[in-house]
Amino acid sequence: MPRSRVPRHKVFISFHEHDIKQKEDFVRMMGKRIVDRSVDTGNIDDTGLKTATVRQKIRDEYIRDATVTIVLIGPRTWQRKHVDWEIGSSIRKTKRNPRCGLLGIVLPNHSSYGKDDFDPHLIPPRLADNCTEGDSYSVIYDWPNPWAPAQVAEWIHNAYVRRDGTPPNNSRRPFGRNRTRDYRKGWQ
Repeated sequence: MPRSRVPRHKVFISFHEHDIKQKEDFVRMMGKRIVDRSVDTGNIDDTGLKTATVRQKIRDEYIRDATVTIVLIGPRTWQRKHVDWEIGSSIRKTKRNPRCGLLGIVLPNHSSYGKDDFDPHLIPPRLADNCTEGDSYSVIYDWPNPWAPAQVAEWIHNAYVRRDGTPPNNSRRPFGRNRTRDYRKGWQ
């Protein structure tokens, strides 16, 4: 599709709270090419709420209206339970909520940035599950430098189109808590 004809999508941006500046930069640099439907820090007080209730709030109040979920991948994003829940809710199709397209963007402060392959142990596991060889549900890109909003809008649109192709892999058990140990040393 020619870049001038790429439609504007409603996007849910999943990120680690330490990467809030990159999230804000992303929204600012994309301008009117996207509609941001993200949860911001402090929007959901999960104190005392059951895990299933928090996941449902994320899905029903924020993701429901989105067409694509973008995961901004910083060095610690793979550890966050909320990122895992957001990806899981995004790729789950229900009567109330359609499935979102999914893509990842590796931030410049990540050890996989600029490399031909990403380390699957340093990427959110549910995202890595959906970035298989061949016809995958999701794709991971590097944060563009220089910034290229038309190119990123095309990535978003391609994720939207892919959502009705290869079914996503959402078989992984949801995180019960944030991860603190290195994936390679034994957490599942």
